[in-house]
Amino acid sequence: MPEIRCDSYYNATINDETQYPRLESDIRVDVVIVGGGFTGVSTAVELAERGLKVAIVEANKIGWGATGRNGGQVTGSLSGDAGMVKQLRNELGMEAENFIWDLRWRGHEIIKHRVEKYNIDCDLKFGHLHTAYKPGHMAEMEKTYTEAVSRGMGDEVTLLSKQDIPEYLETPLYHGGLLNMRNMHLHSVNLCIGEARAAQSHGAMIFENSPVLDISDGALPVVKTAHGSITANSVLIAGNAYHKLARKKLSGMLFPASLGNCATVKLTAEVAKAINPHDIAVYDSRFVLDYYRMTADNRLMFGGGTNYSGRDSKDVAQELRPAIERTFPRLKGIDIEFEWTGMAGIVVNRIPQLGRVSPNVFYCQGYSGHGVATSHIMGEIMANAIIGQLTEFDLFADMRQIRLPVGEWLGNQGMALGMMYYRMMENFR
Repeated sequence: MPEIRCDSYYNATINDETQYPRLESDIRVDVVIVGGGFTGVSTAVELAERGLKVAIVEANKIGWGATGRNGGQVTGSLSGDAGMVKQLRNELGMEAENFIWDLRWRGHEIIKHRVEKYNIDCDLKFGHLHTAYKPGHMAEMEKTYTEAVSRGMGDEVTLLSKQDIPEYLETPLYHGGLLNMRNMHLHSVNLCIGEARAAQSHGAMIFENSPVLDISDGALPVVKTAHGSITANSVLIAGNAYHKLARKKLSGMLFPASLGNCATVKLTAEVAKAINPHDIAVYDSRFVLDYYRMTADNRLMFGGGTNYSGRDSKDVAQELRPAIERTFPRLKGIDIEFEWTGMAGIVVNRIPQLGRVSPNVFYCQGYSGHGVATSHIMGEIMANAIIGQLTEFDLFADMRQIRLPVGEWLGNQGMALGMMYYRMMENFR
């Protein structure tokens, strides 16, 4: 049963709500994409721009799932990068490090290009600070800074000491950090809706409120809903943690984790300037981290406290308020106007999962909390694969993934126990 949008800041500030029809006929296309989030929509833009006849089938509304529930941060923090480099050395040799370094910034360029090309109003801003929560965390910042400078990013990154932090944030928490002006932050739902309209402008058909019930295999796979069907040359399953399709192939590979987010009431311009004078996005260096930024209308959007049990938090505002007040003592007692949760798709080894269910049915999932940029990177790779350019797709499809031979509930409990271990290990970092 289709569901309405959640009560998030993003959904309360949509520029132009979507009104796409329900699928109520039998149609034929080149490619049908299941899922109207960033992965599905980004892939659709790539394919439609190249002249393919594309259809998107979304169970609810465009941007309804994790795409519309995240922190809106576009960073080069590619999930599972160390594991990817290790595995890719077998195929790429010493070029593996260069491939992954270049890959981590590709999503930024795709998003910037689309925003400019299609005039998408999504509050795109530049600037992000990765903060050191403990003195020992600065070693990680220094290593990343040195690599960034060596790769030509010296004019975009700045290593900050503890004494520098007050210039950027009014907080007592941090011991330094790495400022990156290539990283961005934005309004996720308005970006996704804008990209959907871009795909539509090139002929893509979009159907909302159309949950997919089944995908039949065959030379020409068929995607079936309660009221219609789409026959295609290729299918892409792009529902991440929000679908139960192809369970024989995909079960035990990805587990949902609930991410909590909230947004305060509007702050005065003076308060907003005081707590975050350069209007940058922030996340800290812990395994289970806090992340936050200012919205276009001067609210503090704040997220954190990932719940790996697979269940939504009951009171997000109550859970996040202590972190907000600890970070910004000035905001003690501030009213929180919006609170929401979203399900991220978590992979055990954190490496995004690309592959095939059958020769003509592809899947792409598992960004482990780093989805805004990564989904756009993978959208480009999946579009290339669908038209037969398989080089990068094969690199990911051939990577070893960990598939747990247990049900989703038991898998989530294992993930939760694992994160308890990492939280304890935090004391030794």
